[in-house]
Amino acid sequence: MNLEEFIRQNRSGFEEEGPGPGVWAALEKQLPQPKKERGRVVAMIARHWWKAAILVALIANAGLLVKYLNTRQPVAVVIPEIREMETYYSARIEQKLETLKQLPAAETGLDSLTMKELELRNDTYKMLEKELAANPGNERVRAAMIRYYQMKLELLDKILDEQNKYTNDSTSTSTQKHVL
Repeated sequence: MNLEEFIRQNRSGFEEEGPGPGVWAALEKQLPQPKKERGRVVAMIARHWWKAAILVALIANAGLLVKYLNTRQPVAVVIPEIREMETYYSARIEQKLETLKQLPAAETGLDSLTMKELELRNDTYKMLEKELAANPGNERVRAAMIRYYQMKLELLDKILDEQNKYTNDSTSTSTQKHVL
């Protein structure tokens, strides 16, 4: 007798009936109940919490970077020579502007647009200041800033000299008429 014949003859002895339905029901009651399905986003964060932490850190860094860029110090605070130069020229220009503003507008012949251009912090100044903030080490920008101040002072000096000549000429002419 070979093995196959032996298995066929004794097949009923090899097969046993499994546990009854009551046993399976009792086992299912002992198993932990499945948790309710969490939201999709919460489940994703639970599986990938470290990715969410990195994302939060990146957003916080971006916010701090934006805040830093918006609160940069003026160039004069960063570069001491620029601060000294700005103080010196600003004081002289403001003094000359005050002198010019005290003169009657009819005598100076300067309209409001010209006076606005003569002001210290006009559009050209603001452009140079932005350029200097972007390139604080650039000597060409520094030289342009110094030249701007010098030209502004020269222009104000010329205007005030012409005004003084005009005032002196009209005073001497009126004095000569009174003497004759």
